[in-house]
Amino acid sequence: MNRRELLKRSAALMGAGLWGGSELISPKSREPDRAAEGQIMTVTGPVAPEDLGPILPHEHVISRFGEPPARRPDYDLSALFDTVVPILERVKALGCGAIMDCSAAYLGRDPLIMRRLAEMSGLHLVTNTGYYGAVDDRYVPDHAYDETVDQLADRWLTEWSDGVDGTGIRPGFIKTAVDGGSLSDIDRKLVRAAARTHTESGLTIAVHTSGNVTGAREQLAVLEEEGVHPSAWIWVHAQNVDAPDALADAAERGAWIEFDGIGPDTIDRHVELVQAMKQRGHLGRVLLSHDGSSFPPEGSEPRPYDLLFTTFIPALKEAGFSGAEVRTLTVDNPRRAFTVRIRN
Repeated sequence: MNRRELLKRSAALMGAGLWGGSELISPKSREPDRAAEGQIMTVTGPVAPEDLGPILPHEHVISRFGEPPARRPDYDLSALFDTVVPILERVKALGCGAIMDCSAAYLGRDPLIMRRLAEMSGLHLVTNTGYYGAVDDRYVPDHAYDETVDQLADRWLTEWSDGVDGTGIRPGFIKTAVDGGSLSDIDRKLVRAAARTHTESGLTIAVHTSGNVTGAREQLAVLEEEGVHPSAWIWVHAQNVDAPDALADAAERGAWIEFDGIGPDTIDRHVELVQAMKQRGHLGRVLLSHDGSSFPPEGSEPRPYDLLFTTFIPALKEAGFSGAEVRTLTVDNPRRAFTVRIRN
């Protein structure tokens, strides 16, 4: 099946939520995609960063978290569109320009659905490549244990060059995750593969690290070994870290510090976190989001991702943050974080 036929088949299967494509397209020689440099890659194509406005860097537009791993998730599409499109339209009306969807492969990622949601809502959406190594590696596919770092990186680079499963829908960042404590062998492999993917693609690496200071420092060491600058790496769930010096040290080195747990009961806590980073001179390294979920599996509660606009930004202003500082946090920082650019 040639590429044109594959794309036609993918479109035809949209109503069933199915994809065409193979598990792994054969490795090939790649030249850096110069046309994508300086852009943010959305599910509908590259967009100039200055055209996006405020960005939510960590949400789950669709997700199967907690369910068994599945490369091609089974969604009730009618319910999904009825539920998710109004949520996306609401945050767009509140001023949001783009959402980075952090549901990784085997964890609910479906780029065809994401592209349809973007078209229906008018909101820019970004999908990802990479594997999720947290929750005891439940969502890491078996082949990741057997393949080399370069083979894993080649899988992810194939998604970057050809789109996920050959759909032509390209990822806009690398999403992986690690468990607590020192990096396990598989988690270290995932981080190293992400680093090598970055050096050929320029995609930013977002790693679920939670309160794991040891794991964060080991990841930065791996990046250094691979010649990747810390500014290519996002410390996801940094709000769970009880060691502000560790966050400040990572920010000083250039890493992105993501406070992505904004919710009804965490507004004050997140304001304090941002204030602490400002006092240390690192406001320009902070990312803000909710870790929301608009269409979780049945039995799970949805988590909204509109509070940044309705509640948190007003709370920042009440705490003395200027309009320019709010723009830094919600517009400038995520633009710089997710712009395709090799950082070494």
